[in-house]
Amino acid sequence: MINTIMSSRLKNLVLITIASAVLWGCGSSDKTVNLTANQEQQVAARIAPAGHVSMAGQVAAVTSGGAESARAGGDIYATNCIACHSSGIAGAPIMGDVAAWSARLEQGLETVYTNAINGIRGMPMRGTCMDCSDDEVKAAVDHILDGSK
Repeated sequence: MINTIMSSRLKNLVLITIASAVLWGCGSSDKTVNLTANQEQQVAARIAPAGHVSMAGQVAAVTSGGAESARAGGDIYATNCIACHSSGIAGAPIMGDVAAWSARLEQGLETVYTNAINGIRGMPMRGTCMDCSDDEVKAAVDHILDGSK
């Protein structure tokens, strides 16, 4: 009995040693990785700093996100809003439901915008588009309202 246990452990040890030696040989001594230009740009974008720290007295460069960089309301709707506003999840008014949107518009367009930006009831803030500006959220609301006339 002890001989069988010892021989099976010895066999396992030999198999592990052989497998390790084979896998060790699969490695390459050349550790360089060749990336395409597109891959290099993607890596640079992923590891870029999220922001910059300014010390008192420093002048910060201001970049303006003009209208040319804003995404279209239809694109934002298709990416972030469609899941709830096409099926009515959590009480979301469905795009195209004139009565549901008319009731909300009775509160005023600014209230509808504010609710979309800040969230209301089951709708999260910005309707899951955390990187949308206020103007982009408003554009998505306008897109929904245009489709609900």
